[in-house]
Amino acid sequence: MNIVIVESPAKAKTINKYLGSSYEVLASFGHVRDLPAKNGSVDPEQNFRMIWEVDPKAAGRLNDIAKSLKGADRLILATDPDREGEAISWHVLEVLKEKRALKDHKIERVVFNAITKQAVTDAMKNPRQIDGALVDAYMARRALDYLVGFTLSPVLWRKLPGARSAGRVQSVALRLVCDRELEIEKFVAREYWSLVATLLTPRGDAFEARLVGADGKKIQRLDIGSGAEAEDLKKAIEAAAFTVATVEAKPARRNPQAPFTTSTLQQEASRKLGFAPAHTMRIAQRLYEGIDIGGETTGLITYMRTDGVQIDGSAITQARKVIGEDYGNAYVPEAPRQYQTKAKNAQEAHEAIRPTDLSRRPAEMRRRLDTDQAKLYELIWTRTIASQMESAELERTTVDITAKAGARVLELRATGQVIKFDGFLALYQEGRDDEEDEDGRRLPAMSPGEALKRRDLAVTQHFTEPPPRFSEASLVKRMEELGIGRPSTYASILQVLKDRGYVKLEKKRLHGEDKGRVVIAFLENFFRRYVEYDFTADLEEQLDRISNNEISWQQVLKDFWGDFIGAVDDIKDLRVAQVLDALDEMLGPHIYPPRTDGGDVRQCPTCGTGKLNLKAGKFGAFVGCSNYPECRYTRPLAADSEASADRVLGKDPETDRDVTVKAGRFGPYIQLGDQKDYAEGEKPKRAGIPKGHSPADVELELALKLLSLPREIGRHPETGEPITAGIGRFGPFVRHEKTYASLEAGDEVFDIGLNRAVTLIAEKVAKGPSGRRFGSDPGKALGDHPTLGAVAVKSGRYGAYVTAGGVNATIPSDKEKDTITLPEAIALIDERAAKGGGKKPKKAKAAKPAKEAKKAPAKTAKPGKEPVERDDDAPKPSKKAQVKKAPVKKAAVKKAAAKPKADSISKARAPVATAAKTSAAKPASTAKTPAKKSAGKARG
Repeated sequence: MNIVIVESPAKAKTINKYLGSSYEVLASFGHVRDLPAKNGSVDPEQNFRMIWEVDPKAAGRLNDIAKSLKGADRLILATDPDREGEAISWHVLEVLKEKRALKDHKIERVVFNAITKQAVTDAMKNPRQIDGALVDAYMARRALDYLVGFTLSPVLWRKLPGARSAGRVQSVALRLVCDRELEIEKFVAREYWSLVATLLTPRGDAFEARLVGADGKKIQRLDIGSGAEAEDLKKAIEAAAFTVATVEAKPARRNPQAPFTTSTLQQEASRKLGFAPAHTMRIAQRLYEGIDIGGETTGLITYMRTDGVQIDGSAITQARKVIGEDYGNAYVPEAPRQYQTKAKNAQEAHEAIRPTDLSRRPAEMRRRLDTDQAKLYELIWTRTIASQMESAELERTTVDITAKAGARVLELRATGQVIKFDGFLALYQEGRDDEEDEDGRRLPAMSPGEALKRRDLAVTQHFTEPPPRFSEASLVKRMEELGIGRPSTYASILQVLKDRGYVKLEKKRLHGEDKGRVVIAFLENFFRRYVEYDFTADLEEQLDRISNNEISWQQVLKDFWGDFIGAVDDIKDLRVAQVLDALDEMLGPHIYPPRTDGGDVRQCPTCGTGKLNLKAGKFGAFVGCSNYPECRYTRPLAADSEASADRVLGKDPETDRDVTVKAGRFGPYIQLGDQKDYAEGEKPKRAGIPKGHSPADVELELALKLLSLPREIGRHPETGEPITAGIGRFGPFVRHEKTYASLEAGDEVFDIGLNRAVTLIAEKVAKGPSGRRFGSDPGKALGDHPTLGAVAVKSGRYGAYVTAGGVNATIPSDKEKDTITLPEAIALIDERAAKGGGKKPKKAKAAKPAKEAKKAPAKTAKPGKEPVERDDDAPKPSKKAQVKKAPVKKAAVKKAAAKPKADSISKARAPVATAAKTSAAKPASTAKTPAKKSAGKARG
C-alpha cells in the first residue's frame, strides 16, 4: 500500500480515483504545525531555534496518517508545488518521525502543476526528496514575520494606545495606501484651459483639433493657466483661416499580454469582474481542484499561485489549434509566443495560470460551473488563448493644421487611430485601473494644403486632480512592481489590512483609516528603515536566494535581527507624549485642514483659547483641546470629520431641544439638547449612528428614531416581561430578559412587530447560548503547573494575572498578557506562593475544632494567605475538596511530564535544544511523594 498526502479532502478524493486501489490518499487540511503565539517560539539567542506546535485540529488527522502507515510500504508527499506546499510536506514528515510512525518506509516527494490524470501519473513516475532549501526559505520567512510581529507589536501597544499590530510586509503595503492619502491631502489643484475646434473638410466631414502652439511656441497641457489667456487665444482662433499643413500616417502593432500570473489574475478579476483578490483566489482554488466531467473529477486550471508567465509546449500547441479552428489561420502567428516576466524578484518556478484543456470552451463549461466560477474560467481561458494570437495592426494618423489670424499663427493638431487587423483584440483587451485619454477615432481623408472651415470652438476650464487612490488591483500591481510580497501573500495582506481597520474599501478604492495612518506615522518616525520599499524588496530577494540554496537562512536572520532589536531598544525610553508630538507634526495636513477664514488651524472651536493636539486613549488616537479638563472638545483624527461635527438637524417636537450630529473621540453620534438642558449629574441623551449610514446623510427623522431606541415592542405572551428592540455594538437586536437575538435581513429595528420578535427570541433560546455572556473571565489556558494543576492568564479589576491552584500572581508591567509563556507564568506563581500567596481557607466553625485540626496537614500543600488577584465569583474550595485534591495533583504531574511532546523544536538547519521541552516538567519528580501521601490521607 502507498500512502499519499495532499492538502485538501477534495484533492485527495480526486487523486485517489486516478491512482487506484493500491494507493490511499489522505488530506492534511493545510498546515499541521505552526509557531505558538507566545514569546520564545523563535529564540535569536539559540541560533534562531524554532519551537513548533501541532494544531489541535490537525492532531487527529496526523494520528490517522500514522495509523495508515502501519501496513504501507511507501509515503508519498504530494502537497502543492510551491514553498508553502514544501513546508507542509516537511511538517507532516517531522511529526511522523516524532511519533515513530516511520519504520522502513520509502519516502518520496512529488509535485504536479495541474490536477489531471496525466499530470498526476507523470508526477508519480518522477519522485524526488523534500527540497531543504525551500523549507529553509519558509522557516526564514516565518521566523522573520514572527520576530517582527512579536517584537514590534508590544512596542506599538505601549507607545501608541489603541494600535493593533504591525507586520513585516503588511506595514509596507499599508504605507503605500497612507502615502497616497498624504499626497492627496497635500495636493494643490492647478487651473488650466483647453481649446478644441471642430473643423470641416471641403467634403463636409467633421473632426476635432486641439490647440498645440501659438506664435512659434509649443503649448503643453497646463500652459494656458488663466481665463484671460484662453479668451485671447479664443479671439485669435475665431478670426483665423485654417489650412492642412501635414498629414502623417504611421503603422503600429499592439502585442497581446502574457498569460496570467497570480497578481495579474487578481488585478484583471478586480477590474473586469469586480472580485476582491481573496475571492478570486477562493474561486481559482475550486477550479484548480476540479469538477466532475464524464464521471471523473478533473482540474480545470493549473496551479494558481505563481509568478511565471511561460506555459507548457503542449498547451501552446493546443492553443494554436483552437485559434485556427475558432478564428482562422490569419490569427495564428508564424511562431509560438514566448514570454518573460518583468516583475522584480520573480522566481518563475511554475507555469502561468491556464486551463488544463483549452478545448473546453467557456460556453461549454458555463453549465457545469456556478456564476463566479464560470466568469473566472472564461477570463483565464480568453487571456491564455489571446496570448498566443497574432498582433493587432493599427494605423495612427496625425494631422497638423495652421491657423492664421492676421500677424498671428496658431497650430492645431488632430490625431486618430484605425485598426487595420484586429488580431488578439478580436478576443481580449486588458482592462485599466485609471482610464487614460486615447484618441481612437478615425479621421476623415485630408491632403496638405486643403482649406478647412471652423464649425465650433470649445473653450474649457480644467483643474488638475490629485493622484487616484489605489484599487485592490492597482495596489497588488504596485506591490509586485516593487518586489513586495509573493503570489501566495497578496490576497492575505489586503485582507489583514481591512480586518484590522487600517484601510476601508469604498467605491472599489482603498482609503487609509485613522488607525492605519497613525501606525504608519509611528513606524516612519521610529522604524523608518523597516517600512522602506527597497529594504523590504531586498529582504524578499534574500529569501529567494535562500530557496535557491545560495545563502544560509540563519545568516539572513542574524543580519536582520541585530539592527532591528537595536531600533526597538532605542525607543523603549521614549515617553508616550514624545511619540504623540512626533506624530502630531507628521500628520498635520491630515489632522488640521486649512480654515476658510484663514485662522489658526489648531485653535479649539469650543473654548477659543486652547490648542488642538494629538492625544491617545484606550481606543486609539484622537484630537483634543489643550485646556482639558476645563474644555472637553474632542474629535476623530480625520480632517474632514469637522464637516459633519456639531450639525444641528432641527428640534425634537416633544422637548423642543436641538437634535445635533456630533463628532466624538469614538466616532460620530446624535445628541438631544446640551448639558445645560439637563439636571446636574444627568447626561444628555445620545444615540450612535448605525453602520451603513454616513453622518452627513443623517436627517432629523432618522435621528429622532435612533434617539427613541431602545423601544418596547410589547410583552412576551408567556412571561409577561417586555421585549425591546435596539441597536448595539453588533447591530440591531431584540431583547427579552437576558436573551438577545440579532435581527435578520429584512427586519427593521424601528417597526418589527411582537410576533416576529417572539419568534426570534424562541429561535435564539432553542439554539442555546453562543458564548460566555455573564460570569468571570475564563482566562486563556497556558498549560499545567507541576504541582498546582492548570495555569491560566486572566484579566482582573487590578490588571492581568496568572493563576494556578488558587495562587494568583500579577503580571509585571514589563510583560504582556498576550505574550506571557508557561515557564514565565510558573515562575511568577512559584514566587507568589513562596511569599505566602494563595486562597484563604474558610474559617473553621467553633463547634468542630478537632475535625479542623485533622485537616491541617492537607492544607499545607497550598501555602500562603492573600491572593494577589481573584475572580470575584471564583468558587472557593470546600474543606472536603481540599482534602481530596492531592490525587488530582498527581494526574497533573503526569500531564506536565508529557506536555512537551506537543511542542517540537525545528531540526532542519537549526540546533536542537531540549531545555524548552523540559523546563516545565523538571519539578514533577519532587512533587510525586507529597502527592501520594496526601492521597493516602484522603483515602484514610
